[in-house]
Amino acid sequence: MICSKCSKRAIVSQRYSGQHLCQDHFVQDFERRVTETVQRNEMVKDGERIAVAVSGGKDSTALLFCLCRILAKRDVELVAVTVDEGIAGYRDDTIKASREIAEQLGIEQHIVSFREEYGYDLDEMVPGKKVAPCTYCGVFRKNALNHVAKRLGADKVATGHNLDDEAQTIMMNYLKGDFERLMRFRPTRAQRGLVPRIKPLREMPEKEIALYCMVNEVFSESRECPYANLSLRADVRDMMNRLESQFPGTKQSTVQGFEKIAAEAQGSYAQMELAACGQCGEPCVKELCKACELLGLLRTGSSYSNKCH
Repeated sequence: MICSKCSKRAIVSQRYSGQHLCQDHFVQDFERRVTETVQRNEMVKDGERIAVAVSGGKDSTALLFCLCRILAKRDVELVAVTVDEGIAGYRDDTIKASREIAEQLGIEQHIVSFREEYGYDLDEMVPGKKVAPCTYCGVFRKNALNHVAKRLGADKVATGHNLDDEAQTIMMNYLKGDFERLMRFRPTRAQRGLVPRIKPLREMPEKEIALYCMVNEVFSESRECPYANLSLRADVRDMMNRLESQFPGTKQSTVQGFEKIAAEAQGSYAQMELAACGQCGEPCVKELCKACELLGLLRTGSSYSNKCH
């Protein structure tokens, strides 16, 4: 198979675009598309400090590496932030990988743990509880990222969410019939106390992200989180992968279709004004933020029923 742009051997076939790309043209295409996503959505401005969430997995590794490349000539400072949830036999390896990529790129890194922030490892939160592990993890990880980003004076938090993640989240909310939550998924205006999130890889397929890491020799083999198969997302991921295999472009069309729906519904779902949590002061909808609510349940040994997101 020959590259569509030159006579070299292609390393990837983009069924959704019809292109075959060699290593050089694949890297150029990948970085061009990420650059366009960043510019089109005005994700990064000169003079800003961006906290990049780096778990040590392929997505966050590709994110940090790519941002270093495409923002190299701009007045932008990157700092890596790693959250240690406390998952035995899994997180130790990925934290090591996150340290290695940060050191290789000369990026300052800060590591924050659930134990330091909340007094518990994720493994301690889960046994005997009705709360799905991903609920604890998602709530506390977002909360911790916001905490550390504010402490570091970051203007934005960049996360490694990819096209697959975006399509899965949209489909999960379709299946639940939760249109209001789905509309909150669309980028909205900044809220006081919340460091704005950006997703530079949101249009990049997961497989191409892995390949980008491999050809740039920054790929680190990692196991799947031991709690991942307990979530609805795992089933939706398998379903979307099957559809993508049979009908190339399904993931892109899912995201693009949502964008059209969101544009049509603009104004019908006003963004809710957030208050301050009565305990920690973090932005929230109710009197207590979800993190403080879950912490209270952990400390009292009470149960809380919720589905894993």
